[in-house]
Amino acid sequence: MAKLQKSIDKRNALIKATIDLVNNDGFHAAPMSKIAKMANVSPATIYLYFENKQDLVNKTYIEVKAEYTKYAFANYNEDTCVQKSFEIIWKRIADFKLKECENAMFLAQCDNTPIIDESCRQEGIKHLQPLLDLWARGKKEGVIKPISDYLLYAYTINPLSFLMINQKRGSFTLDETLLEEAYQAAWSSIKVCK
Repeated sequence: MAKLQKSIDKRNALIKATIDLVNNDGFHAAPMSKIAKMANVSPATIYLYFENKQDLVNKTYIEVKAEYTKYAFANYNEDTCVQKSFEIIWKRIADFKLKECENAMFLAQCDNTPIIDESCRQEGIKHLQPLLDLWARGKKEGVIKPISDYLLYAYTINPLSFLMINQKRGSFTLDETLLEEAYQAAWSSIKVCK
């Protein structure tokens, strides 16, 4: 049992080191040797868990994406009206991005680079299925604009990454008032105006 836990701990240390190095230095400045050193393991140990750097980055992305969406949809109930459901999900995503800043920054980097394999990117999108289903329901009910899901995501979720990064830089603090204003702006950008 102790051996298994030690193995899990090493793998987790490699994941954490990857996230830290990518966030601070970028993908290309995070060689396997540096990841191993930061994780306090020998470079050869990485290859017990991952085929190569691409595999390490892809698997890290999928694991972080799974944590992100598990958190985002924890309080979501499909029976709730579209607007309230969107508010619950959006605020959980905002909460994740502010509380799990390192993981959120890693995802933001992954979303803006071609380094993630397309198959992994598609798997990551599958984790967002409850949000995509909510948007489909909202479009069907005439509550959400009938536009591309990519545009819906760009106008509602992507701005949270911008706000998170600027808060981390110390440019401003996203307090409850600003968070509510950000949510209202997100909702206003996708709701059907009657």
